[in-house]
Amino acid sequence: MTGSAATAAAILEQYAAHLAEPPTPPLDEPWVAQSLADGAAGSSLLHIEMASRHGGSWRPAHRWITAATAGHISAADTTGLFLGAPAVGFLLTTVPPPFQHLYAHARSTLHQHITGLAHRRVDAALARIGRRDLPTFAEYDLFYGLTGLGAYFLRTDPEGLALERVLRYLVALTRPLATGGRGLPGWWVRHDPARGQSPHFPGGHGNFGAAHGITGPLLLLAQAMRRGITVRGHREAMWAICEHLDAWSQHGPAGPWWPEHISRNDLDRGHPHHDAPTRPSWCYGTTGIARAGQLAGLVLRAPDVQAFHEDALYRALTDPKQLVQVTDTGLCHGWAGIYQTAVRAAADALDPRLRTLPTSLGDIFAAQAHPHTVPTTGLINGAAGTALALATFASPQAPTTGWDACLLIN
Repeated sequence: MTGSAATAAAILEQYAAHLAEPPTPPLDEPWVAQSLADGAAGSSLLHIEMASRHGGSWRPAHRWITAATAGHISAADTTGLFLGAPAVGFLLTTVPPPFQHLYAHARSTLHQHITGLAHRRVDAALARIGRRDLPTFAEYDLFYGLTGLGAYFLRTDPEGLALERVLRYLVALTRPLATGGRGLPGWWVRHDPARGQSPHFPGGHGNFGAAHGITGPLLLLAQAMRRGITVRGHREAMWAICEHLDAWSQHGPAGPWWPEHISRNDLDRGHPHHDAPTRPSWCYGTTGIARAGQLAGLVLRAPDVQAFHEDALYRALTDPKQLVQVTDTGLCHGWAGIYQTAVRAAADALDPRLRTLPTSLGDIFAAQAHPHTVPTTGLINGAAGTALALATFASPQAPTTGWDACLLIN
């Protein structure tokens, strides 16, 4: 174990101690416990990974799982991978075999509800496409939309009808949508990036990010194809997204980069309003986009596509001007997500330079990842997500539980 990895292991123990006991959810927000992003559902993943990786006591993991499932678990149409029944269902997929019997009934019951939810959501989405209305993030994205539900089914029922219908929907989503007399990308949403209405985004916007944009569907389509699961139009849909990413890639001194989003004005003039790359995060930045492009090139057997995105990833993650914009250690915006994605990308890389990234980035990550610097406990922006990525660095090996499948980078 290197000095930095040993430091990471020691810090990881501090995180685990800090997250030893689940808090009581607020009385006015009981649903928080079921949040993969901010609640007990997400923090459970840390203790499950720790017990699975190190063979320690199962009791801390069980306490957190119990906290996540203590109340009524919602399978309403507003739930998704990061909230409600799908979040808890995903959590239970990470339980190692010796303990799965403890949750078998709950997992089966949840799966039935999540399957029904997916079919309702696909029906509604296809009806919306039929009306040629614009979608919202909540319809298709990774956090709360059908991409996230697809990520759940890819782990639980890859040959099932629910995943097949989600993938067919994503194929339909990539077809241009004629609205107001002109074609728009099928994933063009009717609101601004903050899910509201803004004079800066009249007519909505097109989003590139892994969390809420078209990169999320590309990740799911690629991950499914990698496992031999495809639907009619699957390959063509992936190429359509890749061509869109290629058309909007920008080229600067530190290599290719992408805007976080584009407005109708940007679309009309063919150039984004961004003039330089933002932070290279998993959620919106080059890190998430390049990992999606790398996987797409891999499964489409297009080494030029893979090489282009690997070069973009390497250059972004060795560019001081971009790295200085990373100001937290979380999974979504910060070092944990960057590091975890780099580890997964390095394992698939044709470009040997990518194999140097986990060490260099891990050193930077470990130097900043002290528990007192992370004010929240959750997975996506808080201590649990930071600690899970530290567990990868401290080993070093890929997660034994596959927890990072919720980011679709695995």
